[in-house]
Amino acid sequence: MNAAADLQAGSPWRQYYALTKPRVVQLIVFCALIGMVLAVPGVPSGAQFKLGLLACAGIWLVAGAAAAFNCLVEKTIDAKMKRTAWRPTAKGQLSDIQALVFSALLCAAGSGILYFTVNPLTMWLTFATFVGYAVVYTLILKPLTPQNIVIGGASGAMPPVLGWAAMTGDVGPEALILFLIIFLWTPPHFWALALYRVEDYRKSGLPMLPITHGNEFTRLQVLLYTFVLMAACLMPFAYGMSSWLYLTAAVILSLGFIGYAWALWRNYSDALARKTFRFSLIHLSALFAALLVDHYLF
Repeated sequence: MNAAADLQAGSPWRQYYALTKPRVVQLIVFCALIGMVLAVPGVPSGAQFKLGLLACAGIWLVAGAAAAFNCLVEKTIDAKMKRTAWRPTAKGQLSDIQALVFSALLCAAGSGILYFTVNPLTMWLTFATFVGYAVVYTLILKPLTPQNIVIGGASGAMPPVLGWAAMTGDVGPEALILFLIIFLWTPPHFWALALYRVEDYRKSGLPMLPITHGNEFTRLQVLLYTFVLMAACLMPFAYGMSSWLYLTAAVILSLGFIGYAWALWRNYSDALARKTFRFSLIHLSALFAALLVDHYLF
């Protein structure tokens, strides 16, 4: 039993918490925080720090609401997959009404915080992200097309835009560059997972790329996307958002991702696909951390 399964095995409150997909939401808030920090020249003032905390809280609540709604809609699919069968909705530990009300309350609370204490633009962008993920991606794209990850990746790429909008009240080109990086990172990240979880996805009936187009085609797509992703990762330096410190980190991390994708394309194994997936998480986290450090040192 993994840590997530241990978490939801206890009290109902822990089961509700598990519905929010805490690890995913933490990454979302981290990416939003990067957008906030980069939008503020130098060290933030006390008022800006308070604004950032409120924005993080609102984004966390709405993201948790989207995750809970996703668990509700996909409970039947989740029950068929080893990776997700532990979720409280999949096991019937929380009813549909409980999950729906919980999602609605989180969304309302988060939207209220963003609208009244941050700014309306951030609230509407965050709510649009909720609809994009919970409705457009989960209900429409995911069960209908193998390009679900590509198109639906737009919702997952929004956090830096939300963070930027929270601090500035608008959406600048810098925020769109960060959006592009996450948008292009999403397909190779999830397709690496789908490659070694292919039987789980086959049981679920979802048209993931390894099922509809095969293992070899998917591996090629992972490799091609890592090349395009590297170009996007160089854009913060090219646009003047960062210095050589970030550029060095971006090149090393991108070459590392390409290296894993190349090895995966040449000689597939489930173990290598798992390593590629794990490295993709390191890639994005370290890339944005380098951008953060660069912002304060240079």
